[in-house]
Amino acid sequence: MSEKKEPFEIEERLQYKDHMSEIIKKAERDGQFADLPGKGKPLQLGQDYLNPEEKQLYKTMKDNHVLPRWIELANKIDHLKEELTHIEGKERTKQIKQINKLVKEYNYACPPSLQRNRIIEK
Repeated sequence: MSEKKEPFEIEERLQYKDHMSEIIKKAERDGQFADLPGKGKPLQLGQDYLNPEEKQLYKTMKDNHVLPRWIELANKIDHLKEELTHIEGKERTKQIKQINKLVKEYNYACPPSLQRNRIIEK
């Protein structure tokens, strides 16, 4: 019996099931959000959605086209995971270690609800 192996797997002891997120992801896959009014347009959140102490910081970052560190890390992690599908052997193991190191740094920097799990070789 041949079982197809995925290139990586979420470490089971760290996996958390958020049922609302699963419902929303399924609805997205089924196209239920495809025709929403205002799709692709910026949100009009007004002035009071930010923490007043951080308001100037975010304005300055936005004006200078600077992303928060955790978003930069998320982008790098995603890029490295895509590369991982084309790598084998010792180079693959090295790449997984690098990704897991970045995931740890990302989890310290991002909001708790956005934290990621490490990956392990299957």
